[in-house]
Amino acid sequence: MAKKEKVQEMFNGIAPKYDLLNHLLSMGIDKSWRKKAMKVVGAGPKELVLDIACGTGDFSIEALKHGVKRVIGADISENMLAVAREKAKKRGLADRLDFQYGDSENLSFETDTFDAVTVAFGVRNFEHLELGLTEMCRVLNPGGKVVILEFSTPEHFPMKQLYNFYFKNILPFVGGLISGDRKAYEYLPASVFAFPQGEEFLNIMRNAGFSNVSQRRLSFGIASLYIGKK
Repeated sequence: MAKKEKVQEMFNGIAPKYDLLNHLLSMGIDKSWRKKAMKVVGAGPKELVLDIACGTGDFSIEALKHGVKRVIGADISENMLAVAREKAKKRGLADRLDFQYGDSENLSFETDTFDAVTVAFGVRNFEHLELGLTEMCRVLNPGGKVVILEFSTPEHFPMKQLYNFYFKNILPFVGGLISGDRKAYEYLPASVFAFPQGEEFLNIMRNAGFSNVSQRRLSFGIASLYIGKK
């Protein structure tokens, strides 16, 4: 089974407990990371934003709080999208949020469509990373901004050692216990450690067509914001 199908199956399975586990396992810090990311996205008027790998819609909903008028959220997991649509409906935001199936490597949108493109904790799941980033660049308006929020690994003692122990031992145990799928929460740390970080990832962004790329580390390097322009 290809990586894309494995990721799709995994997230379909954990969708009902995804939000609970996300906030629990990050001790709520993920909410502040999203706010910081959206402050970057929301600088200036944004009519239409594309949120790739939108999952249950938290990042898309956060965008509306920062001046974005309308968001299209795309994901390959229909179960995650179902949760996102229900959230939008309950909050009365369905007219401003459009959650739909979408493959990051083959986006259905026309070139130069969006004022900004975002990804939160999803870019490491791309089967072909540079292809997905190239597609994101294609649908972005000239001068538009890409903002990518992703886990990264701390570099210094003692956070590096604490992070490694938590990610490799506690997270899989608690995640598996609550979700019933330990493999999904073993995949998470494995995917983070395998993901190109820092300057390596910035070079991939450049190869995909982005300019003025930069990295901003958050919470001692547990997460990183990657920013670029078309």
